[in-house]
Amino acid sequence: MSKLIAVLIAAAAIVLIVAGCGGGSDSSSDSSSLSKAQFIKQADAICEKGNKENEAEFEEFAKEHNLSEKMEPSKAVQEEAISEIVAPSVGKQIEEIDALGAPEGDEGKIEAMVAAVEEGVEEIEANPGSLTEGKNPLAKGSKLAKEYGLKTCGEEG
Repeated sequence: MSKLIAVLIAAAAIVLIVAGCGGGSDSSSDSSSLSKAQFIKQADAICEKGNKENEAEFEEFAKEHNLSEKMEPSKAVQEEAISEIVAPSVGKQIEEIDALGAPEGDEGKIEAMVAAVEEGVEEIEANPGSLTEGKNPLAKGSKLAKEYGLKTCGEEG
């Protein structure tokens, strides 16, 4: 993996970490038969798949932009990657996890994660530079995911 891809992934890592930690706004109204353990397993699988897809997309992005490991991408290029790859991926993963439905009794916790992630995604869409500036609009969602027991979706780094 080139330095460029590593830099792009690092710039977007915060988003990738949290990408699947929430669901969508309908999760509290879904009737789910999933246990908490099943929910965590399935949500983390969604995140793992999304992270792998993102890595491949970053590699393609680097090729399309003729970026090499000898150069660090500009802030504008990093923001483009965040806008074109990360933000849509987070939205997709949130939707997939939403489709799982919240485990019975945990609707409030899942709803809080969902809200935090959705707010973070909106902030990233409005200002992709927030990640390149070292801010983490998804920190709250990540914390809630980790507290709930998600591993891939709430991991750091």
